[in-house]
Amino acid sequence: MSAVFAIGRDGIPVVSERRSFQEVQAILGYTFRDKDLLAAALTHASCATHRLNSNERLEFFGDAVLGMIVCEELYDRFPHLLEGELTKIKSAVVSRRTCAAASHELGLIEHLFLGKGMGQRGRLPESLAAAVFEALIAAMYLDSRDLNLVRDFVLRIMGRHIEESANSEHQRNYKSQLQQYAQKYLGGTPTYDLLDEQGPDHHKCFEVCVVINGRRFASAWGPSKKDAEQKAAYNAVLELDLVSMPEDEDVDSEAEESIPPA
Repeated sequence: MSAVFAIGRDGIPVVSERRSFQEVQAILGYTFRDKDLLAAALTHASCATHRLNSNERLEFFGDAVLGMIVCEELYDRFPHLLEGELTKIKSAVVSRRTCAAASHELGLIEHLFLGKGMGQRGRLPESLAAAVFEALIAAMYLDSRDLNLVRDFVLRIMGRHIEESANSEHQRNYKSQLQQYAQKYLGGTPTYDLLDEQGPDHHKCFEVCVVINGRRFASAWGPSKKDAEQKAAYNAVLELDLVSMPEDEDVDSEAEESIPPA
């Protein structure tokens, strides 16, 4: 590759190719045997002589490697979560937004080789930051053929994002939260009783309540049984003081939402 410069977020050349290689390898904690792989991972299509010489193919491969590592970690770390819950966490962790955030945290975007036209922008799109992160994951694997090495790097960087996403999803999934609490502290498993359903077939509304060891909690209405169960679980966790009512949430409006349509 001919000598080029990495363009920073303000469109200013930051470091030479050689220095960029050194700094990126220091960031990754890995020294490449094949510097062409490293160069390709850092090269945007706007700077490449041909798109095959850019990081697009590596981004494609890195996305798969990242997804596999994250899925394996979620599978091992959260044995109590169902497929749907794991999928939501995984989607958040491997999203473009999260990958771009990781890239910025590491300073990788400062070492991305861009064409002059790209460098004139005041702000680079997040897709470029995400792409260089995924491309470097692929490059590390292809250069080392050591999945454990790549896994250690990915989890070192993405571990915090995994935890944050899992906590966020856990807080939203009141059924899961209630089940874990009930099994651990109440010695029982929540059951959901369908109390009533109203409305025409195309616009039904269902009333459901949670029962734990004979204790019946406040019921809730929803446009589907699943939605009603989630709202009923929310009523239960509120009653058990497992969560607090959000400051901007009105109890009366919550009650109004539980009333079935006329």
